[in-house]
Amino acid sequence: MTKLISEFGFWLVLNLWCITVICSQSINQAQQVPCFFIFGDSLVDNGNNNDILTLARSNYDPYGVDFVQGATGRFTNGRTFVDVLAQLLGFPNYIPPNSRTMGRQILRGVNYASGASGIRDETGNNLGDHMSMNQQIGSFARTVQQITRFFRGDVDAVENYLSKCIFYSGLGSNDYLNNYYMTDYYSTSSDYTPSAYAAALIQDYSKQLTELYNLGARKVVVTSVGQIGCIPYHLARYNGNDSKCNEEINRAIELFDASLKNLVDRFNNGQLRGAKFVYLDSSQASQELVQNAKSYGFEVFDKGCCGVGKNNGQITCLPLQTPCDDRHKYVFWDAFHPTENVNILLAKNAYGSKSRSFAYPINIQQLAML
Repeated sequence: MTKLISEFGFWLVLNLWCITVICSQSINQAQQVPCFFIFGDSLVDNGNNNDILTLARSNYDPYGVDFVQGATGRFTNGRTFVDVLAQLLGFPNYIPPNSRTMGRQILRGVNYASGASGIRDETGNNLGDHMSMNQQIGSFARTVQQITRFFRGDVDAVENYLSKCIFYSGLGSNDYLNNYYMTDYYSTSSDYTPSAYAAALIQDYSKQLTELYNLGARKVVVTSVGQIGCIPYHLARYNGNDSKCNEEINRAIELFDASLKNLVDRFNNGQLRGAKFVYLDSSQASQELVQNAKSYGFEVFDKGCCGVGKNNGQITCLPLQTPCDDRHKYVFWDAFHPTENVNILLAKNAYGSKSRSFAYPINIQQLAML
């Protein structure tokens, strides 16, 4: 553990230097893969929820206060994890949301992520409309049909093209936040033990990722669920001690994460021939950030920079609310989502980390080179 923390500390120090020196600027390098397709929830949504009837939307100030385009629908103050990852992969522009991608733009990739979405279709219904993982895959299937037309119906050429692209999938958080632990709205916690629920989620997720494979995905990055019991929302909701995480929730998350890592091993060991999956342990990374935030340069790790109530976590950031001035010191932007600085650290670590504790069995840079 000491070695792990030391290595993580090295990367954080290096990347904190990057934040202050170069990461506020564009990362200029050659594009390493032809396209980048993104599936997920509000952690990586960049505007797909803007025009639908939902409470899970963020296309208003002060969201995007540090983003060059302002409040675009990103659930943070600046860039998301996948925005930074796209830059590290050499893309000249951020990957556009599916709701605003037109024509040949799709050849460089599409972001299908939708705030409040989950692996299960009913997840997030308490917040209104959204695109579940199954719906996101359906949208990608239509994208593949469009790409096939650009390739004049040459299916082999399309398969070859997509096999070189990076696919990112980050889901599961809302299946706990806005399903299993939303007991006033869902009966899921009565229907399943934590172990049975994790198994049910993995069974569904395995089918969904296999469907992506059948549609052409070969280089796939999947992200574990982070330490939800440590976010401002749960600190405000469950604990009298502002800085104590809810370990009951974290233990339930660990069951899902361990099963997801095992699923990646099965896929890589021949279950999906020719595919290479990378598992990102965001749970480990977020745990290290929360537990050691002050020593790594963050001063506030238990409160949102913008929000209402205890820990700024009882109500999320409101329209035109004034956020904290010293955003670089905060781990969390609001009740649920990290700040841009945290997204930069996590993306750079996932892209180039030499430790299999955070990117397994290889990092994203190595995946791109395959």
